[in-house]
Amino acid sequence: MEQESVWLGSFRKPIRLGMIGFGGLTLILFAILILNQFISADAVGMHEMIRPAGRPIVLVTLVSLALALLFASLFLSDDKGAIEPERDGFFDILSLVCSRLAMMSIAFIVIVMFYEVVSRYVFSRPTLWANELSLWIASFVFLLAGLYAMQQRSHIRIYVIYDMMPRWMQKAADVISVFLIWVFTFALIWGGYNDALRRMLRMETFGTAWDPPIPGTLKPALLFIILLVAIQALSNLIADWNKEPEVHTDEPDEAEIEALRRTLEDPK
Repeated sequence: MEQESVWLGSFRKPIRLGMIGFGGLTLILFAILILNQFISADAVGMHEMIRPAGRPIVLVTLVSLALALLFASLFLSDDKGAIEPERDGFFDILSLVCSRLAMMSIAFIVIVMFYEVVSRYVFSRPTLWANELSLWIASFVFLLAGLYAMQQRSHIRIYVIYDMMPRWMQKAADVISVFLIWVFTFALIWGGYNDALRRMLRMETFGTAWDPPIPGTLKPALLFIILLVAIQALSNLIADWNKEPEVHTDEPDEAEIEALRRTLEDPK
């Protein structure tokens, strides 16, 4: 049964086809690269995968992978999770697309670490890149998870005093919170922009055997994603301005209870 579209509408099917097409192309190209390890003297390894200059197949593989992840993120963001709130902020869609990318990235970390465990303990051939690649991916997962937490309003908040306030005072507290987030964002970008730009322009590397450009990509991404978090906080403030105040309790919601019930039920 076809899932009802949340925001893509008529673009849902082309996006799905793009996800399948580029995903399949990426798998084929990776299979070719792996096969070349056994039949070619000039095989492409993981060292060359982050240095595509002069290697068209590596460049095409990386572009195909990026497009596959983009289309998959767009397609998966068109579904609404059972415990996700309604998307009513002007910035929610972009944050949810980024969140789907972070969710898929966790699977890549698992695959990389599984490969490392098998290679190290079964074949006694540990890799030079698995630990750094998982660290690289996990860094972006951590940053994007913060953006998703802001969109979901699931970041840590202390409601003991907040719930006792009248609505006008709650709104004032929300405005102050968003203002402080923007002050922090401005200070972080003001202080870190030049350093991030230098690292990015020279693609500063990690200084190891595999030598990935973790500092050259992560420092600019940190500033950029923090800016997205600040924009999402403003989007939440605008979207929640005229809503009725929430009642916060320690009781799990119905969706969580139903999910636990299905988990505990014996399969028939």
